[in-house]
Amino acid sequence: MNILETKITDVLILEPKVFSDDRGFFYESYNEKAFIEKTGLMVNFVQDNHSRSAQNVLRGLHYQIQQPQGKLVRAIAGTILDVAVDIRKSSPTFGQSVSCLLSAENKRQLWIPAGFAHGFLVISDAAEVLYKTTDYYAPQHERCLLWNDPDIAIDWPLTAPPILSDKDKAGQPLKTAQVFP
Repeated sequence: MNILETKITDVLILEPKVFSDDRGFFYESYNEKAFIEKTGLMVNFVQDNHSRSAQNVLRGLHYQIQQPQGKLVRAIAGTILDVAVDIRKSSPTFGQSVSCLLSAENKRQLWIPAGFAHGFLVISDAAEVLYKTTDYYAPQHERCLLWNDPDIAIDWPLTAPPILSDKDKAGQPLKTAQVFP
């Protein structure tokens, strides 16, 4: 596995070693020992989530203000633009974002630590996304940043208006959102 750093040092791109031949491919999508050795992080994943979304669906930017979740995200079908926004007020990168194309083809994963909001846009006809979390889903603590907040200025590669849930339409701008200290 290769680790690629991003402009926010806590957010990492993981590239697995893929073994391909005329029969197909094989790779370890997660190996705790290799994850710890390569990232230096000791995390305990407690929940796996799986979503399927159509093209132009934009999910996010979600986070939990209590029971914050670190996430290890990958696309197993299709392509997404995956985004992490630093919402730790004391961080020098507060309000900044990192984005990465994740696809079934590139098999990359994005590590998003607790203290970040997370979202993605489906670029392909459809996409299936799997992600591991370091804490359990707690809807009473869930919050949502406004996906198109000009203060965050995410460059979403939209080809049509995004398809949003009611919750995501009601996201809060960073200026008024509840964030981490």
